[in-house]
Amino acid sequence: MMPFPESFPVPLIYIEETDSTNHYLNDLCNKQDVSELTTVVANYQTLGRGQRGNSWESEKGKNLIFSFVLYPTSLEIRRQFLLSQIISLSIKEELDTYVKDISIKWPNDIYWKERKICGILIENDLMGVHISQSIAGIGININQKEFFSPAPNPVSLKQITGQTYELSGILAGVMQRIIEYYSLLQKGEHTYITHRYQKALFRKKGMHKYSDANGEFIARTIEVEADGHLVLQDDTGKIRRYVFKEVQHIL
Repeated sequence: MMPFPESFPVPLIYIEETDSTNHYLNDLCNKQDVSELTTVVANYQTLGRGQRGNSWESEKGKNLIFSFVLYPTSLEIRRQFLLSQIISLSIKEELDTYVKDISIKWPNDIYWKERKICGILIENDLMGVHISQSIAGIGININQKEFFSPAPNPVSLKQITGQTYELSGILAGVMQRIIEYYSLLQKGEHTYITHRYQKALFRKKGMHKYSDANGEFIARTIEVEADGHLVLQDDTGKIRRYVFKEVQHIL
């Protein structure tokens, strides 16, 4: 079992194994009242899911696999991308304390240089025009030495630095940052959050290769809009605007 200190920033549920921490936490929320920021952390996850239906490879006991719940009932659906921003920023800035060259690849993958160190899957329940519940599932590669899945570019903190890390300390750091950013979100500090997110973007400078339904092209990032649209300018000067899954970075 992962050692956790007696004092932890959020309510914590440790489980040895589950199909998905998101599934586990969602089922729990459906059965009983669950305190906001309650976090489920698993030693092993058998059916971890990433964006686009990808699986998430994680060696047993080596990485951080966890989900937490928020009840952002005052947040309108049209502003749901702010949740993605505060979660990705919290992880990026915690990893910044251990290694350089961490960035956020739109919309919310966490990268070290050109390699993926963390994936995030956020599932929102809606009530009218607001979000009633949000469960974020996160996998951060920490102590894994080798990866065997067909995922193209995984990397762990241990592979980068050669060191072994205490998982509970990193989790505590991430969740403390989540608390702080969530407080800013509740206070309406949307511009500050978006500014931090824009500064943290992967490949935020220069021209890079992308692909969409019409093929490959070269473009630079203009911005990510408040609703999560990625705005690019290609090498002909044309402005291109995309929702998630409509465009991909070519690594």
